[in-house]
Amino acid sequence: MTPMDLRGLSPAPVTAFTRDGDVDHEANARLARWLVSVKGVKSLVILGHAGEGTFLTEDERLALIRTYVEAVDGAVPIIAGITGEGTKVAAEEAKKCKAAGATGALVYPNHGWLRFGYQKGAPQSRYKAIWEESGLQCILFQYPDATKASYDLDTQLDIATQEGVVATKNGVRNMKRWYVEIPELKKANPNLQILSCHDEWLLPTMFDVDGLLVGYGNIAPELLVKLIEAGKAQNYTEARKVFEQLLPITRTVYHRGSHMEGTVALKLGLVKRGILDHATIREPLKNLGEKAEKEIFDAFDAAGVGRIQEAVLAAE
Repeated sequence: MTPMDLRGLSPAPVTAFTRDGDVDHEANARLARWLVSVKGVKSLVILGHAGEGTFLTEDERLALIRTYVEAVDGAVPIIAGITGEGTKVAAEEAKKCKAAGATGALVYPNHGWLRFGYQKGAPQSRYKAIWEESGLQCILFQYPDATKASYDLDTQLDIATQEGVVATKNGVRNMKRWYVEIPELKKANPNLQILSCHDEWLLPTMFDVDGLLVGYGNIAPELLVKLIEAGKAQNYTEARKVFEQLLPITRTVYHRGSHMEGTVALKLGLVKRGILDHATIREPLKNLGEKAEKEIFDAFDAAGVGRIQEAVLAAE
């Protein structure tokens, strides 16, 4: 196995729909082509939270993978969110995603664990089954510390050293744990790629990571690539400058009442940038209203993040 190189930006694209609510394959391909045109984008991670992945049927998910694979034409790997509840179900889901053209798997925890917690050894078995059944390269997904699906350090170390696991997407949102656990993961597996997904406050994690795996990558990939570069160079001044430029957008997209609102806000951001024509979503998501839409559009203006030129999009 040649591990995916994720040392850079891995956006988690939204799923574009038609105004009638069907998957809009033309719009999704357009978004994919634009994102991979940005130097420093290393993969596209679809069918996750930002992509409303669990709101799609199985046929829709597999068709979307095929659309993305065709759109990027080998430029970057396509990574699919694997969300099936049972271990066998998740492994079967992964096999189908592999057959559709995916290279990697962002492995979500069994959703029952969010409420009830997990039994020791169960997460390790989930990753092992997905890798062995599908051959998809796996990304360890560390949920926020506030949930019962946030893995303890021993569980993370077990998964991080399993065959087929090439990276971790860490969103623990507890800096006490971050500063202890990230060094231990690096020590256990020096080749493990560390990716932050702290969309709402990226700066504190930028100096310890190989890259970002974020929904934020939809709307400002150019600036996020600069933020990654500054973090890798340990250039706090430059990283802070990019962070401050992005802050109006960060506040209106991610400092909202619910993180789920971020998906709606991302689509509005893509409308503002000229990538999408409208911000159609699926239930249970709800529209944010005209006031929020104006706040988001104004934030892009304040940050100096403008509309993508039609000529640029036409060239992709």
